[in-house]
Amino acid sequence: MAVSSRPSQLIFSVLLFLLLSLPLSFAEIRFSEIRSDGRSIIPFDEFGFTHSGRLELNVSRIALSNSSPEYDLSQIGFFLCTRDSWLHVLQQIQDLDITCALQSDLIKLVYTFDRLHGNSSFNTLYLEPEANQFTLVFANCLPQVQVSMDVRSAMYNLEGKSDGRDYLSAGKTVLPRVYFFFFLVYSSLAGLWIYVLYKKRLTVYRIHFFMFAVVILKALNLLCEAEDKSYIKRTGSAHGWDVLFYIFSFLKGISLFTLIVLIGTGWSFIKPYLQDKEKKVLMIVIPLQVVANIAQVVIDESGPYAQDWITWKQVFLLVDVICCCAVLFPIVWSIKNLREAARTDGKAAVNLMKLTLFRQYYIVVICYIYFTRVVVYALVTITSYRYLWTSVVAGELATLAFYVFTGYKFRPEVHNPYFVIDDEEEEAAAEALKLDDDFEL
Repeated sequence: MAVSSRPSQLIFSVLLFLLLSLPLSFAEIRFSEIRSDGRSIIPFDEFGFTHSGRLELNVSRIALSNSSPEYDLSQIGFFLCTRDSWLHVLQQIQDLDITCALQSDLIKLVYTFDRLHGNSSFNTLYLEPEANQFTLVFANCLPQVQVSMDVRSAMYNLEGKSDGRDYLSAGKTVLPRVYFFFFLVYSSLAGLWIYVLYKKRLTVYRIHFFMFAVVILKALNLLCEAEDKSYIKRTGSAHGWDVLFYIFSFLKGISLFTLIVLIGTGWSFIKPYLQDKEKKVLMIVIPLQVVANIAQVVIDESGPYAQDWITWKQVFLLVDVICCCAVLFPIVWSIKNLREAARTDGKAAVNLMKLTLFRQYYIVVICYIYFTRVVVYALVTITSYRYLWTSVVAGELATLAFYVFTGYKFRPEVHNPYFVIDDEEEEAAAEALKLDDDFEL
C-alpha cells in the first residue's frame, strides 16, 4: 500500500513541514526513542549545512511489528530533504510518479533498512557537500509495519583549519555572541536604572523596583542562553545551561506580562491597589505563562519526531496569543477611567497628559506584540538560512526598544504636574477632552 493512498497522512506531512518553518530548537546531538510508531513520515532536526556538513546517524534496537520476507525494506529508511524539495516530493506522490518518498530523486538518501541484513542496529556517517538547509526525515512506506528504534543523530559543520565541529546550524553559529552582547546591553540598562532610582529616590514607587527586576531577569536569561548555545556549538550538548535558561525564561516571561498588566492598570504610580477585574487578568495571564513555558520545554527537548509535538506547538502559539490579547484590556480600562475622571475632578490637563501616555503605551504594546510574534516569524521564513541570526537580532532589538520606551515614559518624576499647569492649558485640555473620541480595544 503506497503513501499516496493515505491522503490524511499527506496532509499531515504538509502541515508538519509548514510548522517546521517556524523557529525550532537549535540542532545538537539528539537522542530519540521511537516505539511502535506507524507514521509514514517522522521528521527529526533541521540543520543548515555548509560545504563541509556531516551527519552522524546511530540507530539501535530496531524492531518491526510485522517482519516478513515479502516486505520491501527499501521503503523504510532515513533521508535528508529541503523544504522546497519536500513539497515537490509530495507532488510526485500525489501524481503517482512514485509510491514512496525514498524513491524520489529530489532527496538525499542516507540509509534504508534493506541494508540491515538481519542486524538490529547500524551506524553511518553521511557527508553533505551541498550548502543548504536540510531536515533529517524517517520514512515508512509500509503502512502495515510499525517501527521501534533508538536514534542518535548529530549534525554539524567542520570549521577552520583544525576541522573543529560546529553543532549550531549555519546562520545561527554567531548567536552565542549576539546573546552575550545583548546581555551586556541589559546589564548596562540595569546599572543606569539603579542610578535613576537613587537620583530620584523620593518619587520612586514599587513599580519601578519591579521594572528593575524585569531587566535583571532578562539579562540573566540572555546570559544563560548565550552559554547554552555556546556549549551546544562546541560539544552538541548544553551541559545543564538549558535548565537555567528555561528557569529564567519562565521568570522573565511571567514578570514581563505582569509588568505590562500592572503598568496598564496604573498600579503604584496612579493608584495603590488593583481592582477585581484587573486581578482576574493577572490570574489568567500567570497560569497561561506557566503552560506556555511547559510547552516550550516540551517542544525544545522532544523535537518534531514526537507524536504530540504539533499539539504542543499549537498550544504554545495559542496561549501566547491569548496572553498578548489579555494584557491589552487593563490599558484600555485605564484609558476609559482617565477620560471619565477628566470630566468630573476638574483636572483636565493632568488627565489629558496621563491619557496621552496610556494611549502611546497601548500603541507601543501592540506594535511590540505584532513585531515579535508576526514580523520576526516572517523574517525566519523569508530569510536565507545563512542569515537566520538576523531574525533573532530583530526580535531582541524590538524587545530592547520596548524596555527603553517603558522605562523612559514611566520613570520616576521629581516634579508634580498638578502645580505646573496654568488656566489656559487647563481650558485647552478640557476642550481637547470634549472632542476626544471613544477609545476602544
